[in-house]
Amino acid sequence: MYPQQVHSYLREFFNENNCPILREDQHYLTVQLTVDIDKRIMNRPFYWQYVEATNTEANPAQVTFITDQTASAGSLYGEAIHFGSPRMNQLFQATRELGAYVQLFEKVDAAIGQVILTPWLGVNFKVSYCCDQTKEMLYSFGINLLTGVIKEDFQETICTSDFDTVPADNAFHVQFIIKPLRALERLNTTIEKIIEQDDHSWATEAKKRWRRDQRVLDYFYEEEDDKPECYDVEKKALEEQYDTKIKIEIINGGIFYLY
Repeated sequence: MYPQQVHSYLREFFNENNCPILREDQHYLTVQLTVDIDKRIMNRPFYWQYVEATNTEANPAQVTFITDQTASAGSLYGEAIHFGSPRMNQLFQATRELGAYVQLFEKVDAAIGQVILTPWLGVNFKVSYCCDQTKEMLYSFGINLLTGVIKEDFQETICTSDFDTVPADNAFHVQFIIKPLRALERLNTTIEKIIEQDDHSWATEAKKRWRRDQRVLDYFYEEEDDKPECYDVEKKALEEQYDTKIKIEIINGGIFYLY
């Protein structure tokens, strides 16, 4: 997930959750959090317990998120955020809790006249390659629920449009032909094909490191015929540390009616 994608995600998240963006450039944004979002992402449980216990006026945080450190000036003070960082994972979790699935209609200028909105299923996936080192990637796909056409970087496509929860008076939205669950299966297949074609040398290298550490462990206990319990515990820990797994997770998604 590139810095510009992180920046776009943050802007969309805070706009959707009524957090005013006070200042913004290509590599950072300063946002005034609401009470709810502060509680969800800023890790201040004791502060909020105190506010609620004493009935004190709440003071939600104002934060500058730096989305591209290489482009930011040295004098800029804020929190660096990137894909895989703890704060980014908190934002993903907040997204799931607040509304992982939506139905939205693109706003269209009334001056255009009567228009037809086409249904798309849009889904954001997170793929994680897990071993003793973790690599995470974000994929965004949309599938046309009339034609079955699949579009990559779907989030980037729709983030420049305005949406509403109800269609405009001049908009007629076509009902989908492809059922959303069937469309989701096709997107899952697309993700699986991407994974199949990817370079998986990371798994081979993890197994090499596993065997190396196992040899070191065996060396320390080689003179003991009956291995102590701690040997089994350490061996199990190595297995859990180096065992390779691929996780596919849906961050959020929804049906979008587009002009």
